Amino acid sequence: MSNSATRDSEARDSEARDSVPNTDVVIAGAGPVGLMLACELALAGVRPVVLDRLTERSTEQKANGLAGQVVRLLDRRGLYEPLGGTGTPQPVPRFVFGAFPLDLREVEDNALYTLLAPQHRIEAVLEQRARELGIDLRQGCELTGFTDTPDGVTVEYRGPDGDRRLRARYLVGADGGRSTVRKLAGIGFPGVTAPDPVSLTTHAVLPDTVRTTDTGAFLLPGCPTPIAPFTHTRTEHGVVVVAPVSPDATILATMEWGRPAADEAAPPTLDELRASLLRVTGADLALAPAPAPFPQGVRRQAGHNTRLADRYRQGRVLLVGDAAHAHAAVGGPGLNLGLQDAANLGWKLAADVRGWAPDGLLDSYHGERHPIGARVYMHTQAQMALMSPGPGITAIRALFRELLAHPDNLGRIAALMAGGDVRYAVDCAHPLAGRFAPDLTVRTSQGAVRLAELARGARPLLVDLTGGEAGLADRAAGWKDRVDAVAADCPEAPAGALLLRPDGYVTWACDAGAADPEGLERALRTWFGAPRG
Repeated sequence: MSNSATRDSEARDSEARDSVPNTDVVIAGAGPVGLMLACELALAGVRPVVLDRLTERSTEQKANGLAGQVVRLLDRRGLYEPLGGTGTPQPVPRFVFGAFPLDLREVEDNALYTLLAPQHRIEAVLEQRARELGIDLRQGCELTGFTDTPDGVTVEYRGPDGDRRLRARYLVGADGGRSTVRKLAGIGFPGVTAPDPVSLTTHAVLPDTVRTTDTGAFLLPGCPTPIAPFTHTRTEHGVVVVAPVSPDATILATMEWGRPAADEAAPPTLDELRASLLRVTGADLALAPAPAPFPQGVRRQAGHNTRLADRYRQGRVLLVGDAAHAHAAVGGPGLNLGLQDAANLGWKLAADVRGWAPDGLLDSYHGERHPIGARVYMHTQAQMALMSPGPGITAIRALFRELLAHPDNLGRIAALMAGGDVRYAVDCAHPLAGRFAPDLTVRTSQGAVRLAELARGARPLLVDLTGGEAGLADRAAGWKDRVDAVAADCPEAPAGALLLRPDGYVTWACDAGAADPEGLERALRTWFGAPRG
């Protein structure tokens, strides 16, 4: 056979191979969001392949914990305790917004939860879960291109064995703020890039000259202001954070505006951070690096980038997490936003792949999550502005402090930070409909069980608290292949029945004595497709 004929034969064979999916979904990126999405898909019976360009986990210090509604979501996947949580999640009594301390103890229905877990631990726990679920995780494999067609995506990647191709029904970019998937898809990423502030962060051992007050605030020699731990403290020259994470290590960070740009080629040092701390607080501290296993070295970040993708879906290509949005880390919204993106997308994408998705379900991913990204875009910029130096900002802060003296305003800020103010559009007027389901303990024939435990399988869930008198289980029988139904009792429940989506949001609810079985059936059809015959 001639060389030309051989090439033609190989091309035909390649086209034939590319016409049949090798897998359901390819996910580019194995950070927390990519791994979370992979787990959500696997729980729904979908086969994802995860490509990650790194050959091993990064040791770079990134997020230090989780803040927001995502803590409750992870509890509903059985991940709260593996990540270091104890008991059941409880609202946090204090938090911070724009370097304002928030005392949330008097806030009714406080929506803000936190969990102290460094990002490397979050990734390790999610990777272990992914491997337990049999997910195909390919490390050292970098996506280099793709072709999106109406019936699938051909993904090109470079791995240890050279250039390879995969055919999938969908491709999801979970590959961070510099997302290759987003760029190749031609999805715009408009926003604002600012040169300020310059941030320096390290794990350090503080000298003996540092004292603490009875309330736990740090007294730095030369600094007139006590520094509350685990919060941003603003001075007229910048911001400082002091966070003791163990007896042997304290996270120390500064933020400065208007400083000359550092030589990015030169690695940041403890001396650089010490000089920054002196400018910001007036304290000159002899710092020593924290011992292993704490991260070594100093991290420098210049400026901040606030951007939001034009759209979260382009044909059979979707974006999730930082690939869809970039923002300052102040208040820790990144993983709260990204992991909930993954939970929202996972069940909808699985429904499409498995063939029962109603019309428009997958498009609702952008419709629901893009506005939430826009709110984080807004409040992180607002916080950065509130922390910047200058007499005008000081005056605005004085007014803001007065507003935060009112519990209602505190509650609104807490809900904004948590994502607890999210209410998706659903065809149900009940106060719980469209909102994240409340934490309940119900009593079934098997005994008391938490709603979080009933949701571990990541399936739609009908919780009937009417005693079965309204025949709700019979109405839902046509969806039993994809919707679980539980009859239970809970006298203090704020509803007589709840229909939950896999991401934890209530799509239909009714009060006791007003069961509305027709409304339940409409919701089942709207969100979970036509019943099986």
